[in-house]
Amino acid sequence: MRLRTTVAAALGALALVITLPTSASAATGDFSYRFTGLDGTPQSATLQDPQSPGCVVLPEVADPGSSEPAFAPHNDTDVWVMVFTEPNCTGDSWTLRPHGNPATDRLKLRSVFLTDRH
Repeated sequence: MRLRTTVAAALGALALVITLPTSASAATGDFSYRFTGLDGTPQSATLQDPQSPGCVVLPEVADPGSSEPAFAPHNDTDVWVMVFTEPNCTGDSWTLRPHGNPATDRLKLRSVFLTDRH
């Protein structure tokens, strides 16, 4: 009888753990941007379901000494995003709302901070 009660309690506890809400570890959706490749051709990149909250340095434009900044960011995620002109989420910044329209080519960026705000 005790074994049945113990097993039932353990299964009940497991069911509760499985149904508890967990904190979000990734934004849902895509964050995309354009950049000029090393060969001078226009290219685009997309971060799919990026980690949030946190800072993401865009690898194609991370080194200000060897690349132009990325441009025309489009936040199609479900969280607010701040774009920065310098790596490591430094420099001038602008905020992009969730599921917004693509920004202009004049908006330059090298890093992105994804918030946990929906």
